[in-house]
Amino acid sequence: MSRPTHRGSPGIRISGNSHGLWDSEIKDRTEKDDLEKSHSSDQSYLAPRFPFRFLFNDNNNSPSKYGVSENGFASDPFSTGTPRSRHNFMMLFLKLSLVVIVICALTGSFWWAISISTSSRSQLSHNFRKLQEQLVSDLWDIGEISVGSPRSKELEFCSQDAENYVPCFNLSQNLALGFADGNELDRHCEGRSRQNCLVLPPVNYRIPLRWPTGRDVIWVANVKITAQEVLSSGSMTKRMMMLDEEQISFRSASLMFDGVEDYSHQIAEMIGLRNESNFIQAGVRSILDIGCGYGSFGAHLSSKQLLTMCIANYEASGSQVQLTLERGLPAMIGAFTSKQLPYPSLSFDMLHCARCGIDWDQKDGILLLEVDRVLKPGGYFVWTSPLTNPQRFLRNKENQRRWNFVRDFAEKICWEQLSQQDETVVWKKTSKASCYSSRKPGSGPSICSKVHDVESPYYLPLQACISGTRSHRWIPIEKRSTWPSRANLNKKELAIHGVDQEEFTEDTEDWKSAVRNYWSLLSPLIFSDHPKRPGDEDPSPPYNMVRNVLDMNAHFGGFNSALLEKGKSVWVMNVVPTIATNYLPMILDRGFVGVLHNWCEAFPTYPRNYDLVHAAGLLSLEADQHRCSMLDIFTEIDRILRPEGWVILRDETHLIEAARALTTKLRWDARVIEIESSSDERLLICQKPFFKKQAS
Repeated sequence: MSRPTHRGSPGIRISGNSHGLWDSEIKDRTEKDDLEKSHSSDQSYLAPRFPFRFLFNDNNNSPSKYGVSENGFASDPFSTGTPRSRHNFMMLFLKLSLVVIVICALTGSFWWAISISTSSRSQLSHNFRKLQEQLVSDLWDIGEISVGSPRSKELEFCSQDAENYVPCFNLSQNLALGFADGNELDRHCEGRSRQNCLVLPPVNYRIPLRWPTGRDVIWVANVKITAQEVLSSGSMTKRMMMLDEEQISFRSASLMFDGVEDYSHQIAEMIGLRNESNFIQAGVRSILDIGCGYGSFGAHLSSKQLLTMCIANYEASGSQVQLTLERGLPAMIGAFTSKQLPYPSLSFDMLHCARCGIDWDQKDGILLLEVDRVLKPGGYFVWTSPLTNPQRFLRNKENQRRWNFVRDFAEKICWEQLSQQDETVVWKKTSKASCYSSRKPGSGPSICSKVHDVESPYYLPLQACISGTRSHRWIPIEKRSTWPSRANLNKKELAIHGVDQEEFTEDTEDWKSAVRNYWSLLSPLIFSDHPKRPGDEDPSPPYNMVRNVLDMNAHFGGFNSALLEKGKSVWVMNVVPTIATNYLPMILDRGFVGVLHNWCEAFPTYPRNYDLVHAAGLLSLEADQHRCSMLDIFTEIDRILRPEGWVILRDETHLIEAARALTTKLRWDARVIEIESSSDERLLICQKPFFKKQAS
């Protein structure tokens, strides 16, 4: 508290001149006389302003009532009494204050005890959680200070030879472990150590072109492929590409080869349709393209509102999956060898294999049974191969034997051969589950038992039996709603998946609102301290700002649905964690693509494949299991995220704060965003920088 400014008599100077001192003394005496004359009037003036003035004794023996004190400063004219009396007053005031404080403390404790006894347990839990969240944040800040510069905690860059590294698909290591007969191509994650380092892009990497330009032109430096691999034989769709110094161009038609447009038109006619534009009306929306080449079949059909998922073996160079994803088309690594694919039974409307390199006659037809498992009732299997050319197999007995096996086996599992033209054959899976029971005993594979008929297997061994016949999802594709109505399941369809109509509607509306807010935040301004931040008043980022999206905890697929409804030019890989409630069958029934996955293992894809990675509630899910560290999950996100790609995490506040702390290790730009004032959740918006630095 500031003291009064009237500290002493004016005009006092300290000087070495005796005349100056003499003048000062005379002036002091005159002012003293004047002050004494006005003393009585001062007393009457001060009385009402200082009601405690009577507590002090007036001591006339004071050396100087208003004079200069020993330290050279004049005494305060608004203070009264001797120093001792002032001391006594202060002691008395402190004692009274102490008594008041004790009374207030006792009263407060009494009312606090009453409030505790009447408070709800939920409120106590809420407050305790708030304290936990603050503790996490404070401990992190303390750690930052104690350790020093954040740079000292950043992860190292991986060696340059890891730029296309895919964990769990190490061919040489698999061979060394004794895997053979095609099993070395399978996914093997057991006992593999994790590399918590940051994978650098290739030396001349460039940000991919935006959709749809990026569908037809990609940068050569972004993928690992040689000129020989571009020109080599293989899948028909592999050959529809042109290589120049910096780019690879894909064309749907070629002067040298039949165009993919003519090819897809031929398939439509073999099914009995006018052209490929009528696939939707025939109940076809989702297609699994096995050994897809470089995705030209799916690229062409994407303009017809068809969604084609490419699946192919891991390839160290010239990867079909890597190039397909680089074009902005759905793809993932997967092998038809010894394990079931991580998709539910009855998932796809069509399976396509154009010179895909799979010998369907091998292993007693068990690979065809896996095709049958993931194919929906009434769905189509399209196979294009020299083996099916009638003019060739008649001249080769071995080819004739192999073709006859496939044709006869297809009949035994209730497939109807619709047509055969040149090298292409089209089968239709039965729409009636009763077909299997009407077969002659011992004439074909048996129906799987309940123990082996797992609706959503996760890399289980292939089963030599027919799956899915007991499923409530056995609905022929021609009886399902056509796209895009299929995305909004009706009450009866939701009941199959155990979902209430009201719950589904609420989830849909929540994601519509979330996507609107998310999109406005995807701007580098979000990380700056500039007063202008992204918001409704700013121009919205372009509809094609991102193309490849990964949803790490897809739930009902609401995020995917909302993005499409808002007109964003994206496709979404909907991932259902193996520890979450399995709604993957529902997601696929809505006409989307997705997969089961354990996020403590590497995702089956190459580095730098996704523009946006989204996860709502995943951290809470993994925190309850304690299977792996948050850093393990984040380094995997960094591996599959493109430079300048985005990460959006939505979760409980204390987990988001912990995640924000880890972003410094990953060198991401990050900011925590409040969702709403009463919410216990936060958003973490991150962007991965484009590092051109080379690993040492």
